[in-house]
Amino acid sequence: MEDEPVSIPITGELDLHTFKPSEVEALLEDYFEACLKKGIHSVRIIHGKGTGKLKKKVHAVLSRNRMVQSFSQAPESAGGWGATRAWLEPSRQSGS
Repeated sequence: MEDEPVSIPITGELDLHTFKPSEVEALLEDYFEACLKKGIHSVRIIHGKGTGKLKKKVHAVLSRNRMVQSFSQAPESAGGWGATRAWLEPSRQSGS
């Protein structure tokens, strides 16, 4: 049985707990494009604390994504070590 596409609300907050690590790069690319189309320039990515493997993957993807202006660990009130905040720059959107 093939996996069905998942509909994700575009709110500026993306919880990766239900996704496979192999899906993260394409998911972030698509999500960032959708956020920028809606005028959302700050995204909180929830990757969880766990072993840190998913966090490293997320940071590697963010560091090479042209839409990402900067990123940092979320403040404690927004998930701390278990989340990352990314700031997007519209002029870096794919196809621009």
